[in-house]
Amino acid sequence: MRLKEREITDKAEIESILKKSRVCRISLMDEDKPYIVPMNFGYKNGTLYLHSAKEGRKIELIKKNPNICFEVDELVRLKKAEQACDWGAQYQSVIGNGRAVFLEEGEKKAGLDIIMAHYSQRQFEYPEEMLGKTAVIKIAIDNMTGKQI
Repeated sequence: MRLKEREITDKAEIESILKKSRVCRISLMDEDKPYIVPMNFGYKNGTLYLHSAKEGRKIELIKKNPNICFEVDELVRLKKAEQACDWGAQYQSVIGNGRAVFLEEGEKKAGLDIIMAHYSQRQFEYPEEMLGKTAVIKIAIDNMTGKQI
């Protein structure tokens, strides 16, 4: 990171940002072009969990190359000003890399529980028909860094 005073190195603080964030963007490679997708997610023990339909562009790209970059952010405050160059935003973000794995049928429910726990305190049941149509993606995080402005 270019400006070290903006770097967040404390793992607990980085995980706090992950827990507060509501959207995770994943970046994949499509031939020689990047492809980014916003997704719902859950985080637990150094691992991200995502869900998706079983077909589509991102699923095909993950199958070709499971290496993923991810990003989450949380807007802290928008700084308004008279002059355009004085405007700004205070935010916190986390960027990391990992490798995607599709969970097997017997593992999907646990992954979905982690995703749902990110957004709700409730317990959920998942109809077998829906589980059969759903891909649950586990990303073991290799590294991540935090930033605050």
